[in-house]
Amino acid sequence: MEAKVGLYLDAAERANTRRSYASAIQHFEVEWGGLLPATIDSIARYLAAYAESLSLNTLKHRLSALSRWHQDHGFPDPTKASKIRQLLKGIRTLHPAQEKRAKPLEIEILQDVAEWLTSATAAAVSRGDSANALRHSRDRALVLLGFWRGFRSDELANLRIEFIDIKPGEGLTCFLPRSKGDRNLDGRSYSCPALSRLCPVEAVEDWLALSKLTAGPLFRKVDRWGHLSEAEMTPSSIIPVLRKLLSQAGIADAESFSSHSLRRGFAQWAGMSGWDIRELMKYVGWRDVKAAMRYLDGVSPNQKARFEQGLDRALPETAIDSTAQLPSLPEVPLTMIEISIDLSAFNGSRRGVANALRDMTNTCLARFQAHPMDLDGRRYQLSVPTPSTDMLDDHLYTLLDEIHRIADARECFLEAVCRDPATGRHWE
Repeated sequence: MEAKVGLYLDAAERANTRRSYASAIQHFEVEWGGLLPATIDSIARYLAAYAESLSLNTLKHRLSALSRWHQDHGFPDPTKASKIRQLLKGIRTLHPAQEKRAKPLEIEILQDVAEWLTSATAAAVSRGDSANALRHSRDRALVLLGFWRGFRSDELANLRIEFIDIKPGEGLTCFLPRSKGDRNLDGRSYSCPALSRLCPVEAVEDWLALSKLTAGPLFRKVDRWGHLSEAEMTPSSIIPVLRKLLSQAGIADAESFSSHSLRRGFAQWAGMSGWDIRELMKYVGWRDVKAAMRYLDGVSPNQKARFEQGLDRALPETAIDSTAQLPSLPEVPLTMIEISIDLSAFNGSRRGVANALRDMTNTCLARFQAHPMDLDGRRYQLSVPTPSTDMLDDHLYTLLDEIHRIADARECFLEAVCRDPATGRHWE
């Protein structure tokens, strides 16, 4: 019975977490020479010793491992002491570091890579090169599905054929029993539509037809003789695979991309295509609005138009009419809406309020070309497309829902009211 208890306890924690925590404990004991159980002072000296060479996130991970060790062995946890919190704050102040983010794989690059893989697969098949034919077909399915579903490398590696349901010409659904964001191990189903071009469904169908796989991992290693492994590709192996095929397809600076570039590329494409935060969170599977907004940094479909409007006003004599020969598009009426935002932090922090207001203006209000109406940045005028009254309601209720999500994420109270000054209508 004890063996079964241990089995279920092990299953409750991911193997990657166990390995990384074990590595962190080894670093503390062996490489640094620390003793366990540790004291507050020894933890502080350990952090100070590596403050310049390790990132703050790595130091926090080491602290998490040390905290777990003390809890598991029944000792007081020295990592929770106020001295340690102050030390981390000082390290953040003296050693600021910009967060490294994967370079997004843009839609134009996706098209170039997919076309190259299609040609390379056909050429390999024609010369009887089964190894490269399988490899290129697999990579095309991996890249297109990874992009259009916004999958991480671990999610791609965990896909299994028996959990995939394909409806040719319509789409596919796949079930993942576990993933990084699924803390309760509930599993989640993902759907992906069939597209007129760069279609992930067609790519997966082609890969399954060529490989003749009917069960097991969807993406596997292919050796030099064209033999398929029984095991899935590891998440870490997907990065070199992606960089190699980008280089083969003639994409410049291939080494700057990673497997996360697929996820960032899709988020960028969705943001430029007019998706709002709520849509993106639901589709990709983010539960934290701050995570979603990190992917939308710098993405504003109206930004270029606002720049060009400013140039036209400042330099009308140099403006070039680039649409003279294009058919005119029907004008969508705009309604000028005023929005009032009242924010206060749960803990009284001014920084939390400032961050929440920044997130709201950069991601939500920017879609409606918001103009501040006061110096405090609490009242804005919005230009809301209004092809119908129902669409106006939909735009504004979606906007209010988004900014309430941001306020919750930034731990702020929010009161927000939209008003049409022409009619006196309110939305709140």
